[in-house]
Amino acid sequence: MKKQPNLLTWFVSMLIVAVVPALGQQINPKSTTQKFASVMQIINFAYVDSVYEPELVEKAIVAMLKELDPHSQYISKENLQKSTEPLEGNFNGVGISFQVYKDTILVIAPVPGGPAERLGIRAGDKIVMIDGENSTGSLIDNNYVFSKLRGEIGTRVDVGVQRKGRSKSIEFTIIRDRIPINSIDASFMATNDIGYIKLNRFSRTSMDEFRKAIGELKDEGMERLILDLRGNSGGYLDVAVDLSDEFLSAGKLVLYTEGTSSPRRKYKSSYRGEFEEGRLVILIDEGSASASEIVAGAVQDWDRGLVVGRRSFGKGLVQRPYYLPDSSVVRLTIARYYTPTGRCIQKPYDKGYDQYYDDLYKRLESGELTGPDHFNFPDSLTYFTPNKRVVYGGGGIMPDVFVPWDSTRYTDFYVDVLSKGLFNDFVLNYLDAERTLLANKYNTYEQFNNTYFVDDDFMDKFFEFAASKNIFPVDNELDLSMELIKMQMKALIARNLFEFKSYFQVITQIDECFLTAIDVLHNELYFAELIPH
Repeated sequence: MKKQPNLLTWFVSMLIVAVVPALGQQINPKSTTQKFASVMQIINFAYVDSVYEPELVEKAIVAMLKELDPHSQYISKENLQKSTEPLEGNFNGVGISFQVYKDTILVIAPVPGGPAERLGIRAGDKIVMIDGENSTGSLIDNNYVFSKLRGEIGTRVDVGVQRKGRSKSIEFTIIRDRIPINSIDASFMATNDIGYIKLNRFSRTSMDEFRKAIGELKDEGMERLILDLRGNSGGYLDVAVDLSDEFLSAGKLVLYTEGTSSPRRKYKSSYRGEFEEGRLVILIDEGSASASEIVAGAVQDWDRGLVVGRRSFGKGLVQRPYYLPDSSVVRLTIARYYTPTGRCIQKPYDKGYDQYYDDLYKRLESGELTGPDHFNFPDSLTYFTPNKRVVYGGGGIMPDVFVPWDSTRYTDFYVDVLSKGLFNDFVLNYLDAERTLLANKYNTYEQFNNTYFVDDDFMDKFFEFAASKNIFPVDNELDLSMELIKMQMKALIARNLFEFKSYFQVITQIDECFLTAIDVLHNELYFAELIPH
């Protein structure tokens, strides 16, 4: 393959010259840019085998960024769209949620308002033909589906759908359109006066989704709110500020950022806010990071509401994208952020990349996930809210009300059937046979939730199905995990029969964190210390 050493030298020089001034460093180029370019020229001239230089440069960049911190990263031009798509909140395609099931594309649900739904494609349909070609078989995977069904707005794709009860496939011509990626998984009334919103990421569409959800919940009588940020790894910082603003009165500091080459910048709340009054609980866990921690930290620091769950991830670093000459991107950490009381909640990363991401296992081994007493904050990390409540910096947001992780019901049997997708496979088989009967019997989610129960006959068939996959429970595993298994089954059936949020409406009925939040919202003692003195 023909080499381009001059272009390579220019590219590497431009990369490092662009980054170094941003860091405010002045280093002799003989020990940086010239040194790196010289190594590449020597490799190009003298190495025993031919090398593909762009790939070598990319690997060098990735390794270099890993030496800085765990969150600075390189994104190639090819992967850039995939990485930003979930945060931008949309993509171009036909608008279905799908699963490749038994080498076939199974429609889990059409996106509401999308092209597929408008044409009448529905949950349970199997896409067996795409543009005249068979779309079943062992070569079918997620990448195949993306390549065939996504495309430019206004372009067409012909699909053949196999539907239960129809002897012939149904032909659809779908015109691709902009498809939203929702950042709110579920929004519903948990009780007569408590609303629940689960946010999975902080994307460009999150605030529109949140304001729509909060408005609908208010119309249903909501006076108190549970905002579920568990497992939410973050997103855009400005969206986190805007969401915090919904809960805080005007002029409150949400956070400030500061770095060696980034002067201190303060972010404050405005006069706008959809839920500035009313009791508020925010749910977090070890998967809540970055933007989630900004919101939880602001609410906690201003005594606006209570944080319930387990200690959050601990990401207090801010990244900014820098575009390189070939349209790839370096997302470089430029600052740390601090909560209103001055807390930096970034956990240590001085022991390297692997140790940093092994932190969850350390929490599990130390017993922290089952009890807060296993994690001790030094006095130097103690801060006080306006109402003199103690909060802590370093290593994440510590909740006001700790809810331990109940590991007993997550037996080996449960983990095995979950990891192999057997819950979903069994439910899809069940619905393939019973969908019409169930749809006719249960007109609404409420009717289904109140009267449908996973019985012993259902469970016996499931255990037979698991056994056919060589997965068997041992000892007292079923006694420990039976309730969870049954609710998982019911939740998956509800999701397929009704809306995506129906899964959460079912599964939260045995969710200790969710149930604790409801108890907290109804308990005067928890909120007494939040009243201004």
